[in-house]
Amino acid sequence: MAWAAAPQPVVLYGDDDYPPYSYVENGQLKGIYTDIVREAVQAMPQYRVQLRPVPWKRGVLMLQTGDAFGLYPPYSWRSERPYVRYSVPLLMEQLVVFCNQDVVAKRALRQWPADYAGLHIGVNAGFLLGDAGLTAALRSGEIVLDAAKGTRTNLLKLMRGRIDCYVSDRLSAQWELQRIRRAGQTGTPMQAIHETAQLAGQQGHLGFTQRQPGAYPYRDDFIEQFNAAIARMQDSGAIRRIVERALQP
Repeated sequence: MAWAAAPQPVVLYGDDDYPPYSYVENGQLKGIYTDIVREAVQAMPQYRVQLRPVPWKRGVLMLQTGDAFGLYPPYSWRSERPYVRYSVPLLMEQLVVFCNQDVVAKRALRQWPADYAGLHIGVNAGFLLGDAGLTAALRSGEIVLDAAKGTRTNLLKLMRGRIDCYVSDRLSAQWELQRIRRAGQTGTPMQAIHETAQLAGQQGHLGFTQRQPGAYPYRDDFIEQFNAAIARMQDSGAIRRIVERALQP
């Protein structure tokens, strides 16, 4: 009598602080990407997949060392992260620049990044912008990047005037801003913030380590099956429905 092989245990990590895409709430890993990945791996019965939250910067380091098999949702920056192999795109995000009222009142912000010289620009820790103009501005010292953990932290810094502007996914920032306002943050006066520039859209992926191949002999098969599952979800409208469900009030 032949016995079916037991499912291969696999651990995938998700950003613990990137709402509404991937975040922890009440001890549970949630979000749009989490739901996409969870539904995709349910169609892969030969794998028993566990999703775990991780601070983004640590997760990227774990991919670099090979201590993590997979992490979502990195953008495809192959030259900056040659140790990562990417799944097919899961979703398109739109990067934008938000600035606070003080900055908007003092200068015309028409051209990115030329009109932002001298400003402190917030980004999420471990976040790669991949913007050629910004890279040149950083190298010339015209712009100072200020990294902090998570969208909420950066938005509060921006509204309190501790940074001038913040580069973020539009939906993530708008979602978190609604929560901040509903919570009625007290104390330091909060400035209004404004979207001042639209950067290129970026696609999130499930990223797989290229390191320690002996530890993950199933990697190629897993990626092939995962990509096929995502393609089916795109064709069926499942990903669109996940996004719509997450944005319901």
